[in-house]
Amino acid sequence: YQRRVRGSFSKINSMLKRIILAPRSLSFNSPQTHKPYKPFTRNGLYKQYQTSPDKKPITLYTAPTPNGWKVPITLEELEIPYNVHHIHIQKNEQKEPWFLKINPNGKIPAIVDHSNGDFSVFESAAILFYLTEKFPGGEKLLPKDLKERTRVLEWSFFQMSSLGPMQGQAGHFNRAAPEKIEYAIKRYRDETYRVYSVLDLALEGKEYLANDRYSVADILNFTWVLVHEFGGVSLDEFKNLKRWGERIAKRPAVVKGIGVPEKRANLFNEDGSLKFN
Repeated sequence: YQRRVRGSFSKINSMLKRIILAPRSLSFNSPQTHKPYKPFTRNGLYKQYQTSPDKKPITLYTAPTPNGWKVPITLEELEIPYNVHHIHIQKNEQKEPWFLKINPNGKIPAIVDHSNGDFSVFESAAILFYLTEKFPGGEKLLPKDLKERTRVLEWSFFQMSSLGPMQGQAGHFNRAAPEKIEYAIKRYRDETYRVYSVLDLALEGKEYLANDRYSVADILNFTWVLVHEFGGVSLDEFKNLKRWGERIAKRPAVVKGIGVPEKRANLFNEDGSLKFN
């Protein structure tokens, strides 16, 4: 038994020496031996499914929803060229295998950055932070100064953790649920009103949420407040929030972004301006 063990160790040592001392032409990554190992990455696999024929740096996968509008608004604000792939969520296209290679969570929005090795990003806030870090002019929407940046991040995460989830549930139980559950309707509508009151108080005497300067925090929150009526919420008691929304709704990049990937007629006036009331 001991001879067999010593023999096994001898073989292992001999093999390790051959690996360590082997010339480069005989390395394990060499085509003369075997194909190199390629780890599974959603970004690497992306090339099988989509290319950017006109060389625009970004391909955007989105739908006309509050989360879906955040990214085209930011792309328009930063003047980044992009292609649009309309994801038809009613047909569950976001759950198809090819899209799950881009976003394993199977939700919109998502992007692929062709100028960075087809790097894919999902989750709306993560995409906005990525775009502002990667492309010129991003600091106007996400400051470099630590204190100012932190203020923007605070209100950005406020939207992701409070406004979006609460108003989303309010809208679902108010309009989409197969049965009316009064407790759920009241629960989420009341919480949405509470969240709106926080925003309204923060905007007292200010034009924008963070540092009194337009930023990704305003973009993230605006797209949800824009569709407040879907959740059965009125802006009548929130004068600061309404004034803020009216101001943002006039920005050309916002008007254009809300029309991506297609316009929802109920959100636009006949002259093409964006409704906010």
